[in-house]
Amino acid sequence: MSQKNDTPAVIASLLITLALLGAGGWWLWTQFNSRGGTPVGINSPGNSSGIPGVNGNSAVQERGSGGQRILVSEGASVAKQAGAEAMTNMRFEEAIANFEASLEANPNDPEALIYLNNARAELQWTTNGSGSRVDMTAIAVVVPIDDSLNPSLEILRGVAQAQNEINRVGGIKGTLLKVVIVNDAAEPDTVEQIATGLVNSGVLGVVGHFGSDATLAAAAVYQANGLVMVSPTSTSTTISELGDYIFRTVPSDRFTATALSRHMLNAMQRSRAVVYFNSESAYSNSLKNEFATALATDGGQVLNEFDLASPNFNAAATLAQANQQGAEVLVMLANTATLDPALQVVGQNQNQLAVLGGDSLYNPKTLEVGGAAAEGMVVAVPWVLLSNPQSSFVKTARELWGGDVNWRTAMAYDAVQVLIQGMQAGREREAIKNALNSDIFEVEGATGTIRFLPSGDRNQPMQLVTIQPGTRSGYGYDFVPVP
Repeated sequence: MSQKNDTPAVIASLLITLALLGAGGWWLWTQFNSRGGTPVGINSPGNSSGIPGVNGNSAVQERGSGGQRILVSEGASVAKQAGAEAMTNMRFEEAIANFEASLEANPNDPEALIYLNNARAELQWTTNGSGSRVDMTAIAVVVPIDDSLNPSLEILRGVAQAQNEINRVGGIKGTLLKVVIVNDAAEPDTVEQIATGLVNSGVLGVVGHFGSDATLAAAAVYQANGLVMVSPTSTSTTISELGDYIFRTVPSDRFTATALSRHMLNAMQRSRAVVYFNSESAYSNSLKNEFATALATDGGQVLNEFDLASPNFNAAATLAQANQQGAEVLVMLANTATLDPALQVVGQNQNQLAVLGGDSLYNPKTLEVGGAAAEGMVVAVPWVLLSNPQSSFVKTARELWGGDVNWRTAMAYDAVQVLIQGMQAGREREAIKNALNSDIFEVEGATGTIRFLPSGDRNQPMQLVTIQPGTRSGYGYDFVPVP
C-alpha cells in the first residue's frame, strides 16, 4: 500500500531531475554552439591535446597540443616532459615550475615558453572559476614540425614572444591568451582535416600555415566556416583571391619578383636569366611566374626554366645548358623541399654566374652547405634584423632566445599581433574578421605598422640581403643587407 502511495512522488522527482539535466545540457550546448563544435573538456578523456572545445576524434586531437604533449621531441628535457605530464593531470602550478626549469636550461625553446604561458592561463582560469574552457581566449599556430623543423621553430618563436608579451600585461581584456600548437607535417590531406578540426574547436583564429600549398588547402575550409587565418610565410599570389577571412603578414610573390627583377636589371646590370623552381609547389610556381612577368616588363628575359623536382634533374647539365644559352644570372626559386638540389647548383656554379634567390633560400643550410660558393648570392626577404637592430622587438627577442631571429619569426609575431588587435574588438570570430577588414585597421608589429590591402595581403616592400663572410651564424658566412 505504501509503495502505491509513493509512486506519484517518485514520478515527480524523476521529472524534475530530467528537467534539470535538460536545462544543463541546453546551457552547455549554447555555451559552445557559438563556436561551432563539440564541448569536450580541456583535459577530459576525449581531449588529451588540451585544446578548448576540440572534438576528440579530430586530426587536431591527434596532432595538436596546448602543453599536454611534447611535439618538438628533439632535445626535450626531463623538466619539459614533467611539465607536460603535470598539464595532463591539471596540476598547473607544478607545470609552471617544470616549464620554467626547462627554459632555464634551454631558453631557445619556443614550445616550452608557449606551454608555460598556457599553464599560467589555465591556472588563472581555474583560480577564477570562469566557467567553460570553451570560452578561453585561444588561438592556434599550425606548423610542419615533421617536415620542416627549423622554419617551424622560427615561426613558434614569433608566436611565443607575442603571447608572452600580451600575457605579461594582463592578456586580452583581463584574460590570458592561450596558444595551441598543431603539427600539419605539410601533408595536404592532413592539412584539410586539421583545418576542419580547428573550425570545430574553440580557437578564435589561426596563425599559419607555413607553405603556400598547405595554406591553399586549409584556407578554403577556414573561409567556408568563418575562421580567420593569418599566414606569416605563405606568398603565392593565388592566396589573394581566397576570401575575407584569409590574411597574411608576409608580402605576396609579386613584391619578391619585383625586387629581384629590378635588382638584376638596375644594380647588377644584367638581363638574361635562367630560373630553377619546383613544379609541384604552389609557392615556387607562383614566384616563377611573377618573376618572369616582372623581368619581361622591365626589359629582361628568362632563357630557360629547370624543374628541381624532376626525377632526372642534373645540376651539372643544367649549368652547362645555361652557359650555352648565354645566361648571366641563376635565379633560385626553390621551396624548402627542393633546397638541397638548388644548393647543388650553387655549389657546382662556384660563383661563375651571379645568383639570386627567393625567401626560401634564407635558411641556415644555405650558409652551411653553400659556403664560399654561395658568397654574393642576393636573396629577397620581408624583413632584415640588421636593418632594425635597435627595435624593441629585436631587443626582446635577443633577451628571450639568446640570439638573433629572422624574418619568419618577425612575420609570425606580426600575425599574432593582428589577431590580438582583432580580439580586442570582440571574442566572436565574425567580429575579428570585421575588425581586420576595416579600412582603419592597423597595428604595430615587429616590421612596422601592419595594414592590409582589400585582398588581405600585406602592403609592404621586400628587402634584399646578400651572403658575405661573417661570424654571426657560426657557419663562416652571414646574410647581410644589400648596401
